[in-house]
Formats: sequence, structure tokens, C-alpha cells
Amino acid sequence: MNARSTKTGEGGVWIVPLQDLLDWSRLSSLWPLGFGLACCAIEMMATNASHYDLERFGVFPRNSPRQADVMIVAGTVTYKMAERIKRLYEQMAEPKYVISMGSCSNCGGPYWQHGYHVVKGVDKIIPVDVYVPGCPPRPEALIGGIIQLQRKIKEKHK
Repeated sequence: MNARSTKTGEGGVWIVPLQDLLDWSRLSSLWPLGFGLACCAIEMMATNASHYDLERFGVFPRNSPRQADVMIVAGTVTYKMAERIKRLYEQMAEPKYVISMGSCSNCGGPYWQHGYHVVKGVDKIIPVDVYVPGCPPRPEALIGGIIQLQRKIKEKHK
């Protein structure tokens, strides 16, 4: 119970601001659009498997950007893929969030020094809300990033 909600009567009716209810529903039902580009995508797929069970956090992967509200960019972002990532991001409905997964999507990884074709981080193309470090990051790290995004959504309007 937060400080702005009140309990009325014996029936247990809670009166909360509509914005709090909307924020709670957003953080409890994240629908990510997985955009796997390299080895980080294997870890992202493992996170969606039954061993880690992301559905207990309300995370249900979608294949269409029009149905998703979170984009998980996992892997090396090249300039050739950058415009496609931006196009998919623009097709997502508001509010939309981005998780950058792995050192390649965070900052170019080991390829940015010697490759002219690698973007020095997906944040050069689209705004990123949460960075998940690692090469490749373990599924537990991605779950931690999702929980961090849920905290960010919860505290957005406070």
C-alpha cells in the first residue's frame, strides 16, 4: 500500500489514483520484442525457456512490434541493421522501453575498434532504458534488467 491509497469500509475496497493502477499494470505485463542479433540472443532465448520462466514476472514475448512495449536488443548492432532497429522501435506503441543486452549492443563490444561496420552502442540509434552488462550476459542478468525496468516504470510518476 502506498501513501496515496486508502482503504474504505469493512469490504476492503482500495481507492488509488488511476496513474498508479496504470503503472502497476504496465510493469506487471511487459511484452518484449526480442531482437536477437548474435550470441546474446541464445541467452535471451534461454531466459524465455521453462527453466527461468519469465512469465512469473509478467513477461510474455511477442513477435510483432505493434504488440510489444519493450524491445530487447541482444547482440552486435551493425549500421546495416541500425535502420531496421529504428524502424521497429518507431512501430511500437507508447509507452515503449528498450533493454540493451550485452557489451556489443551496449558499446560495440570487441568489434568497434577494428570494424567500421559496428555501431558504438544501440543508444546512438534509439533511447535505452536499461543496460544489461556481460559478454554474453547470463539469463539471470537479463532477469535482473527486467526487474530494474519494472522498478523504473513503477517510480516514473512518483
